[in-house]
Amino acid sequence: MRLLHTSDWHLGHALKDVPRDAEHAAFLAWLLETCAREKPDALLITGDVFDSATPPASAERMWFEFLAACKVKVVAIAGNHDSPARLGAASPVLAELGVTIVGGGWQVVDVGGAVIAAVPFLRAIELPDGDDPMAQIYASAIAEATAVAAGRPVIATGHLYATGADPSHLSERRISIGGQESASLRMFPETLAYVALGHMHRAQRVGRDSIRYAGAPIPLALDESSYKHSVVLWEDGAIRLLPIPRLIDVMQIRGNVVQVLAEIAMLPSGADPLRPYLEIIVRLDKPEPRLRAQIETALDGKRARLVRLATEATGHGEALAERTAASRLAELDPRDVFRQCWSRQHADAPPADVLAAFDRLLEVVA
Repeated sequence: MRLLHTSDWHLGHALKDVPRDAEHAAFLAWLLETCAREKPDALLITGDVFDSATPPASAERMWFEFLAACKVKVVAIAGNHDSPARLGAASPVLAELGVTIVGGGWQVVDVGGAVIAAVPFLRAIELPDGDDPMAQIYASAIAEATAVAAGRPVIATGHLYATGADPSHLSERRISIGGQESASLRMFPETLAYVALGHMHRAQRVGRDSIRYAGAPIPLALDESSYKHSVVLWEDGAIRLLPIPRLIDVMQIRGNVVQVLAEIAMLPSGADPLRPYLEIIVRLDKPEPRLRAQIETALDGKRARLVRLATEATGHGEALAERTAASRLAELDPRDVFRQCWSRQHADAPPADVLAAFDRLLEVVA
């Protein structure tokens, strides 16, 4: 029995307003080729097919074109970003293509060599009363799947935050169900051959080798640039990760203004629709009112796409009250207060023209 596990496609996603259609199209083409080469008995998609409950038409077209072209059975569950009703609306038609969509509730799916307890993202309204309602649902789904399996492997799916998982903080929303921040791994007994999870964008195992997040197929946030995106191939208990080629890289330049401008100057030139996404973080020793204009001028003609420009303060970061006794605050000279506030953000002392402007301000308000 051979299964291919992928998750968190987020079709329709944009990175800082830059659409990702080309990257998703490249991934889906690669996935079709991978299915043709590896010949899995089923493809598991564990949630967040779309980036929002109302995806753009281009994302839905990409989804349906993939399903029409895929030559293996597909079992897909809804994630927290998906609309269960929208994702499952075409289920009767898709069933003719060997596609099973589980939007709400749960379903036992027989794929021949294995049986899947397909549990989607569980919303509060779907949970029963009592202690640990999520565990109740999984216990029921796994029990029914085990009865149907009659000795065959049982696979469980989920879209949740499992205890011990390593999240990507910029692109994932932590979920809370039943007052809990995470789902206990006790919900997944050792009798399960494999647990296919979604929601974490970093591909990883949790607890034991057979509990896995497939991870997202492309970087969904700038802090995911170093992740090794992959799909999981499970075959009779053996696990192999298949790396996903990256169409567009993510780069970061960090330093003071001089260092950043020097690194930008070294970037290759040329127009390219697949140019890398670039994040620039500038360490400021003093205010730079024209910083963005400087950066954008330096990037003109370069083979890079600026998606985020941020600054880092170089001062001590402490509030004035943290550095000065309360009894002395009223005794401080306004110029000293200004200098101390300035040093909170900037390592360099305020320049003479700034101090002169502050003196003029004091004269006006005196």
